[in-house]
Amino acid sequence: MNQQLSETRVLNRHMMGKLLIVAAVMFCFGYALVPLYKKICEVTGINFLTPIDPDAKKFSENTQVDKSRLITIEFDSNARGPWHFKPVKNSMQVHPGELQTMVYEIANQENRGMEAQAIPSYAPMQAMQYFRKIECFCFKQQALGAHEVRQFPVVFVIDPKLPNDVKTITLSYTFFEVGGQAAGAPTSAIPVPAGG
Repeated sequence: MNQQLSETRVLNRHMMGKLLIVAAVMFCFGYALVPLYKKICEVTGINFLTPIDPDAKKFSENTQVDKSRLITIEFDSNARGPWHFKPVKNSMQVHPGELQTMVYEIANQENRGMEAQAIPSYAPMQAMQYFRKIECFCFKQQALGAHEVRQFPVVFVIDPKLPNDVKTITLSYTFFEVGGQAAGAPTSAIPVPAGG
């Protein structure tokens, strides 16, 4: 009987050791998930805030406008959730190196405040590195009150180094609700009167 009890204790110690190792591995995996999640979001463009281009403003002040070329910029919007989200114009023609502003209108159609963010995408994909944003609502999560309507500017310049074969760039935003803390509206947000 004592030998059986002794064997049970040995098995219990082995099991406890295995469980401690599993718990330690799970803790390490959970700890590593945060940077791993951020990297996956960065690569896939999901739930990732667009980083501010710290050199874009300086670049826009020092670039030469290429008047010999016109690039058509098409603007698109997609909303996930109870939002009314659209650009005020569908397209514009710009000269590379010329500072431009496009305005997007966002309306929260719910009876509650919501926090959201916008994720940009570009077509063709290679145009992303030549689309320099000085100001954009996609740099921060936004908080909109119940039935609040705002207009947000996107201030940008197209780098004159854009390859000559690119004649059209499509900038598309997907706007969706997120949890957590959201930044208040930037000071450049343009309030829109209700019903406007």
